[in-house]
Amino acid sequence: MEKRRVAVTGLGVISPLGIGIEQNWAAACAGTSGIGPITRFDASAFPARIAGEVKGFDPEEYIEKKEIKKMDTFLHYALAAGKMAVEDSGLVITDENAERVGVVVGSGLGGLATIEKYHSLYLENGPKKISPFFVPMLIVNLAPGQISMHFGCKGPNTSLVTACATGNHSIGEAFKIIQRGDADAIIAGGVESTITPLAVGGFCSMKALTSTHNDDPQRGSRPFEKDRDGFVMAEGAGIIILEELEQAQKRGADIYAEIVGFGCNADAYHITAPSPNGEGAARCMNLALKDAGLNPEDIDYINAHGTSTPMNDMSETQAMKSVYKDHAKKIAVSSTKSMTGHLLGAAGGVESVFSALTIKNGVIPPTINYDTPDPECDLDYVPNQAREQKVKTVMSNSFGFGGTNATLIFKKLEG
Repeated sequence: MEKRRVAVTGLGVISPLGIGIEQNWAAACAGTSGIGPITRFDASAFPARIAGEVKGFDPEEYIEKKEIKKMDTFLHYALAAGKMAVEDSGLVITDENAERVGVVVGSGLGGLATIEKYHSLYLENGPKKISPFFVPMLIVNLAPGQISMHFGCKGPNTSLVTACATGNHSIGEAFKIIQRGDADAIIAGGVESTITPLAVGGFCSMKALTSTHNDDPQRGSRPFEKDRDGFVMAEGAGIIILEELEQAQKRGADIYAEIVGFGCNADAYHITAPSPNGEGAARCMNLALKDAGLNPEDIDYINAHGTSTPMNDMSETQAMKSVYKDHAKKIAVSSTKSMTGHLLGAAGGVESVFSALTIKNGVIPPTINYDTPDPECDLDYVPNQAREQKVKTVMSNSFGFGGTNATLIFKKLEG
């Protein structure tokens, strides 16, 4: 059976760079950092005291007031970004098409803030203080659940939880569902809001977060740069609308790009460290290329996982060189995490939004804070300033703890 083609017709994004497409894209192209001091709790005792917090978000603009208190913040972000994406796409969900419209949205940690809050209330006051909404406030699958209930989507509805690869896995799964004919449109992406004492403390204990830029937060995330020493935690949501291409064209949708390839695999190596020389990541990229029917030299730009940790950036560079060989140094590579920080389960969703906008607008966002080149990371990382360039194909990488990898390929629509 011939595979159906899948278009990207709508985008919704909330990140430390702003609320919505316009704010995020303008900030990314300007090389603006969204990193600042942690304000969600007193972080003075923590080695890392900076994060990419979402600023200026008012849930009442997107959610009925009486419903807000029934949801963790990650659900606020998911529903708001979902609404943005559906509105941007112009997709109308009716009784006639509802069973053919699905939602695939994941999160790495879900409602951790709610768990911390109610655990504290329980210790202080006993079980009577536990809200009846406690469980549905925090479980990951309420992200697609809330979106589906709001829009009446009755098609496939699921959550994937694959740490920092969650957003890419969710979009890749949605792509495959439409491609094989089990749905005609899917709201897909990732969401996260876990800038909490336990999450920050846990990552600090692993020595995964940068602790050298507490007094200069905007310079804390520095992927591929020699002096990088850890990532910066962030939060937000990236949601995109995927549609079967002919349906999208028939209704006159504006199409950002076509999604043409998805690869996923495992390192089977270590709970947190990447496999040696980026072997697993390289296989994942090759799987995506094979799925798309493309050659390595067909890729114009890579939106890298690029977390700003010493091991990740080096291994991803090695993986790209393994896959692209002589072409590797001819490809533009950048990490938008240099500006947003690392949104964990939402990272792939937000970076898919940036990938689609890169194709549409012909501008590649930069890797900021790139001051001193690392001899072991020697590709073209689009340092410090955005680059105007016609881009036909984009590869977007996401890799997660447990050795889980996911790669997406977006392509300018042709024919």
